Amino acid sequence: MTQEELDALMGGEDLDIDSLDEVELGSETEVEEEIAPSDEVPDKKSSSDEKPFGYSDDTAHHWPLPATEEHKMVHQLDDVTKESEEKASEIFDIIEGISTTMMEKEESIAEIVEIINSNIELFKTLSEKFPDVEAFKTQLAKNEKALVNSEDGIEMLQTSGDEIMNVMDIMQYQDIHRQKIERVINVMRALSKYMNTLFEGQIDDEKRVSSANHIPGDDTEDLASTEDIEALLAQFGNND
Repeated sequence: MTQEELDALMGGEDLDIDSLDEVELGSETEVEEEIAPSDEVPDKKSSSDEKPFGYSDDTAHHWPLPATEEHKMVHQLDDVTKESEEKASEIFDIIEGISTTMMEKEESIAEIVEIINSNIELFKTLSEKFPDVEAFKTQLAKNEKALVNSEDGIEMLQTSGDEIMNVMDIMQYQDIHRQKIERVINVMRALSKYMNTLFEGQIDDEKRVSSANHIPGDDTEDLASTEDIEALLAQFGNND
């Protein structure tokens, strides 16, 4: 049915509904005959894959992403905050374990240093009493060298411990970043609720009149569908 025929019907002009039904029925029969021989099921995905007018690889970044699970912003941000908090907790546990191990090694080396100091005192005494015995002098030199290495090791452990504490302080910013993301999520959710409230209507969407396919002045050649005609006729019947 063309727009002119629909306008004539709305204007109260005589219109042969029987002939219209025959035309519509004939067209439907022809369509069924064309579709019947083919056993292929139309791909529903083809219509959704159609790119909008003006879409191209160069302009893809200007178009919003489809509302699929992987593109839901709040859902993704929730995943980011959850995963980052879990990973940060794991990192803190690892750092704490390393720090505890280093403190234990520092205590062990401190005990070794005490033993080395005792050996040095002993070999000093022996070297003074027995200056001709080279073994005492050799052991004294080795213990003095071991003492220097041990003290260097303790200093290195202490420096590394300080660096680990700095790392833990820096990791505190991760919690601040998480709080910032959560604040963004809360603002987005508040805006979403506000927009839903702003566009809320008093009529259920199921009870609303369907939008017209063609309005005078539109640059389109869309025709009224059979469903639109039947709904229009049913409406006139109810008014009578």
